[in-house]
Amino acid sequence: MSQDSLFQNIRVYWLAFIVYWGIVLFGYDTGIGGGVVSQDYFKTHFGLVNPDGSPNKQKANDVSSNVVSVLQAGAFFGALGSAPISAAIGRKWTLLSFSLVFSLGAILQTVAGGSRGLGYIYAGRVIAGVGIGAISAVAPAYVSECSPKEVRGRITGLFQIMVAVGVMISYFINLGISLHIKSGANVWRIPFGFQLVPAGIMAFGLLTVKESPRWLASKGRTETALVNLAYMRKLSPDDERIRSEMAEIEAAIEEERAARKGLGIREAFFGKGNFVRFVIAVVIFLLQQWGGQNSVNYYAPQIFQSIGYSGTSNSLLASGIYGIVKVVATALFVFLLVDSLGRKLSLFISSMGMGILFFIIGALLKTHPPPTDPSVAPPPASKAMAAMLYLYVCFYSMGWGPLPWVYVSDIFPTRTRHYGLATASASQWLFNFVLSKVTPDMVTDLGYKIFIMFATINIGAMATFSLLIPETKGRSLEEMDVIFGSVSADQRRADIARQERALDHEANETTSERSVEQKV
Repeated sequence: MSQDSLFQNIRVYWLAFIVYWGIVLFGYDTGIGGGVVSQDYFKTHFGLVNPDGSPNKQKANDVSSNVVSVLQAGAFFGALGSAPISAAIGRKWTLLSFSLVFSLGAILQTVAGGSRGLGYIYAGRVIAGVGIGAISAVAPAYVSECSPKEVRGRITGLFQIMVAVGVMISYFINLGISLHIKSGANVWRIPFGFQLVPAGIMAFGLLTVKESPRWLASKGRTETALVNLAYMRKLSPDDERIRSEMAEIEAAIEEERAARKGLGIREAFFGKGNFVRFVIAVVIFLLQQWGGQNSVNYYAPQIFQSIGYSGTSNSLLASGIYGIVKVVATALFVFLLVDSLGRKLSLFISSMGMGILFFIIGALLKTHPPPTDPSVAPPPASKAMAAMLYLYVCFYSMGWGPLPWVYVSDIFPTRTRHYGLATASASQWLFNFVLSKVTPDMVTDLGYKIFIMFATINIGAMATFSLLIPETKGRSLEEMDVIFGSVSADQRRADIARQERALDHEANETTSERSVEQKV
């Protein structure tokens, strides 16, 4: 990436940086639940132990899965509800509203304890989930609509880096709590209260960015759209490149209006060239969830315990290292490889690598079960399995981590993008909810077989799927209609030429008016 390109697009990077604090919340919230519930004081305070003080595995599993999964349930409704709201009031104000909803949920979780029991945590997680779900649906659409196509994959890929950063922060906050705060309400108040930091940064940061030019153009506010687009590209509104990009945006919007006049829900989902995009959006997230990554993400402490890292601090430290590896691997891929390897090849290599490593972990866990004595240091086989998990997350980070969001942001036209992103996000949260509800019991009941199951899904389903979808690398959002058959390539070229002529005519008229005024 040239320095000119970086500085040319610095305002788009700033917008992504601000908007994606909401995505740090997404990662942080998904990683924090399992760790908080695994703390001994939390279990004792909220009655997750037997009368004799020994751990009650079933109760702990139930509360752990509830604390994690009610967030996903709220997020499912938040993602669906965000579509009509973001279409009506714009991307920026939708994000600001839902960051405030999220903050209310975070406050409820933080004040739980004493006479305020688990109900406060559950209610707070549901409300925070509504905020997170909406943010996860609107943020990628907003960033994608504002990004130039040359760096769109890199900028929208920041989504997954921010998720990874959020998860890593949650692991280390949990580790710090387990090492330094053994008892008292701060065991959950600090981790839950910290959610307000990224929420606040995002809410105030949103006041410094501009609304999406594509959304403004779709509402007929062409002048403001042109000014905002020029601002984001650091160019003059009269610059030929801005005029050309605006012409392409307007051509796509005009076509969509003509082809889908009076668009209803049915038309949005089943209009020409649309249904296949929705199928891809749902299936890509179904596979991403059942590929095993989020089971490891949400319940990293429990997963590391299952392969021999016993004791809360041991398993939390192993989880923290996992979080660091994930951030570094995701950042390297997004900044160095995402726009060179292409979407299809990255997804294929990613799923094959993950599947092979999961098969190895499953085989090792079967042949070398970890010791049952928690005071014993992790044996070499457990260290090998941990190393495989660290390698696994590298493969995840180069494909199935960042790319489903990039790919889904790529394929929808402006008119139906809010429906598309909301559907993708809602399906992601729905499968997320199911998976997070069943994972603690699966880890307990299946043992090594859980890794074999995930390996089979990775190689059998995810690798095959990645070979069947169209490549979107280096294509503008407006070209997707041609790829998916909504409009012919010839029709698109003619529409762009017509819009460019109209904009040139407008520019010439404005220039001649100015010269007449100056003469007068």
